[in-house]
Amino acid sequence: MTPPHETQSDLFRALGDPTRRGILRLLRKGSLGAGEIAEHFAISKATLSHHFRTLEEAGLVRSERRGTRVVYTLQTNLLEELAAEILDLASTRPSPGGPAVSRDAAGELPSADRRPKRPT
Repeated sequence: MTPPHETQSDLFRALGDPTRRGILRLLRKGSLGAGEIAEHFAISKATLSHHFRTLEEAGLVRSERRGTRVVYTLQTNLLEELAAEILDLASTRPSPGGPAVSRDAAGELPSADRRPKRPT
């Protein structure tokens, strides 16, 4: 089993590229063949193949051969888990085992120079 931090690294690396994010946006509408996706990008087949491989390795898409076509499908479960984790990080409530960050009366985080110092 792949350690969770490696999976997350693959996920963030995959999401870090605008072309790969564009592919994911296209797949939100439903499964598409590689050729249909390629029509939206002015890049070589080899580069597009690399993007597909990166997205598959991160678990964001699944490919299936249908005759002579390769069809890609968005795997939303990882995106949903990532969104939940990011929302949890942005939450004002402390996460289990994590330090609480207090906000001022206006709901703002303290600036870096006013944050309490951690004990050394």
